[in-house]
Amino acid sequence: MLTMSTFSARHRLTSIAQTWRSTIKRSIAPLATAGALLMSCYGAQAQALEEVTYLLPAPANLTAFAPWMLALHKGYYKEEGLDVKFVSGRGGVDVAKQVGAGNAPIGGAIGDTPIIVRANGIPVKAVAVLGAGSLTLIATKEDGDLKHVKELKGKTATVMAYTDTTYYAFLGSLEKAGLTKQDLDIQAAGPAGIWQLFNSGRSDAMAGVPDWIVSAENAGAKIRILPQEETFQSMAQAILASEKVIKENPELVSKLVRATLRGMQDIMHDPESATTEYVKAVPAYQGQEASIRRTFDLYNQYVYAGQKVPGAIDRDRMEAVQNFYVEQAIVPRAQALDDLYTNTFVPAP
Repeated sequence: MLTMSTFSARHRLTSIAQTWRSTIKRSIAPLATAGALLMSCYGAQAQALEEVTYLLPAPANLTAFAPWMLALHKGYYKEEGLDVKFVSGRGGVDVAKQVGAGNAPIGGAIGDTPIIVRANGIPVKAVAVLGAGSLTLIATKEDGDLKHVKELKGKTATVMAYTDTTYYAFLGSLEKAGLTKQDLDIQAAGPAGIWQLFNSGRSDAMAGVPDWIVSAENAGAKIRILPQEETFQSMAQAILASEKVIKENPELVSKLVRATLRGMQDIMHDPESATTEYVKAVPAYQGQEASIRRTFDLYNQYVYAGQKVPGAIDRDRMEAVQNFYVEQAIVPRAQALDDLYTNTFVPAP
């Protein structure tokens, strides 16, 4: 039988429970609201990432593109609010054509490339160049007698292709030494044959990028790199954008330049750590850390070094390279220098 005291006790318990529920609701409500706001912020941040297609002149897993892969792996593009997807083109000229046609907002090539394509009406500019050195090095055998460019007369040299910018840079080095392409046998051998023919003794020298020199060394060659002051200083890798994108979306160009240059500077400032991170970014190179580090050392010494402002394009150098291209009839006429490049997007030091 329900007594008055029992009813009173139950009433008190019910009242206490209701009070606790009310208190808990009041306590949880702000936390739930804060949580919802936090999730909303994260969702908005994820949605805010702008998808960007970045064209590279060759497969992205080549070591030459380490600055780009490091920028992607370490989140530098994401920090700029970008979701970058890399797509491989068929060489720098092809990339320039695609960028100029609006098929991609940004692309990679050599700093010389605008000189070639602007003559054909393709409206692209270099907006940054990764290093003050030339991407093209000339290698001979360490135990041989070839120590200077002028000594290549009558010899055989390999290049990747007769239409590649490394070939044009090699011609510039020959001219600097008082030679012409008729003074030696120059063979176009492709990206693998260039160093394989050299290693087998069927060529006395090769003109190519640091990556190929390391490939030759890995196959047993002892390499001598000819003096940098004797070689034609064409340009390093560059970031290209169309005039349309430069005008209509300059903020995007600035973001891409900033993030990519951070990848280059990581290699310059701490190549050991950059090697570790790069192998994480491109797992196919696991177990090849020594080769990657050697490649980074060559880039640091011959390509990236000497640039007072990272990414900045030297006007006098651009003019000298263009003059050579005109003299060699590689391009029919010179273009206005301001049509070839801009330093607007290079971060101030």
